[in-house]
Amino acid sequence: MAIDQVELGKRLKQAREACAMTQDQVAQEMEMARATVAQVELGNRSVSGLELSRFSYLYARDIREFLSDEFSPDSLIAVLLRADDGAGDGVQQALRDCVALGHQLRDLETSLGMSRTTASVPWYPSVTLGSKWDAIQSGTLAAQDERRRLGLGTSALGDVPSILEAQGIRTGLIPMPAGISGLMISHPDAGLFVVVNREHPAVRQRFSWCHEYAHLLLDRAQKGHVSKESERASFVEVRANVFAACFLMPEDGVRHFVAGLGKGSASRLHADVFDESGVVPIDSRTAGGSQDLQLYDVVKLAHHFGVSLLSALYRLLNLRLLTENQFEEMKRMDQEGLGQEIAGVLGLPQPSASENITEFYRRYLVLALEAYRRDKISRRKLFEIANQLGVTTAEIERVIRRLGLDRDEPADALLPSGF
Repeated sequence: MAIDQVELGKRLKQAREACAMTQDQVAQEMEMARATVAQVELGNRSVSGLELSRFSYLYARDIREFLSDEFSPDSLIAVLLRADDGAGDGVQQALRDCVALGHQLRDLETSLGMSRTTASVPWYPSVTLGSKWDAIQSGTLAAQDERRRLGLGTSALGDVPSILEAQGIRTGLIPMPAGISGLMISHPDAGLFVVVNREHPAVRQRFSWCHEYAHLLLDRAQKGHVSKESERASFVEVRANVFAACFLMPEDGVRHFVAGLGKGSASRLHADVFDESGVVPIDSRTAGGSQDLQLYDVVKLAHHFGVSLLSALYRLLNLRLLTENQFEEMKRMDQEGLGQEIAGVLGLPQPSASENITEFYRRYLVLALEAYRRDKISRRKLFEIANQLGVTTAEIERVIRRLGLDRDEPADALLPSGF
């Protein structure tokens, strides 16, 4: 059915209330008078296409929701922010950007006939977490099961986003406040979506991919989850952190790597070799201190598994391959910059967050170029996406011209799809 002005205003009001926003707040965000917002919601004022697009972004909605035959008052952003009165503007902005990105990626894929099948992504049974030890056990077992299911063995992971994308899980990088590491979305509208903080260092982003993956596997019933440093002691956050550590650094893989360094064995070994005649006791003792891991060993291990040196130290401590005193001493040396200095001496490149951003943007921009080639999006939309990714209009225009994709189309033209 056709949506008239009154019905559109009613839907905009329901969307605002679902986000727990006042008309004053909306007016400030939309740069219009509160009375204008009120008139729009009463159906007494028409809404332009640009205004409806801005309303959709503000309420974290797909613009087509407001124009479809049926409309649900439920809001994805409301699900994520529900009962979170302390959420700041930065968090809400990140969520809006995330949902908008999810809509754009979905629309690009849909326009290209690409379907994401997520049937293979398991949903682990809900486990009641009565203590942090329950959380540790649950996270450890889930990481082991996932490695086994994906056939990863005990080796170091490659590109984590690629592992997620291969299962139909959308991934993204969004600027977020420093205290937010990432978020997970499991919603009929957005599908399965994992986003991490673009502003964080590469090794932390890598850890966050796995952390949010844990929430997707174990906490999907929540429909969405925002990971905040302020809640790191909660059971679900402890579980997700343990999952990430075990998924990135499997116990057998760590022990095998340490053994390859000629270390990790007990200083004193004893065995009783039995045959039918009796027992032959065999004792062996290694040179004092020869089995102790050194900071340069941990630097190599951290680089091998693609984690921060501190993450590697904690993993070794929890596996009892380091004593408390060794852990504290190496942690102190790393804080003084020695870990990074050793990495430089060993010729181990420092991972760059820009590499993750580049890979993500490359996938996104290729989708946009292909959609443009097939006349699924306008040139203006291609320019908009390119600009989002830091590519200038002149640069992308030169590329499409050299590819022979340039066509006689006004730069502000829009195709019927709304792109």
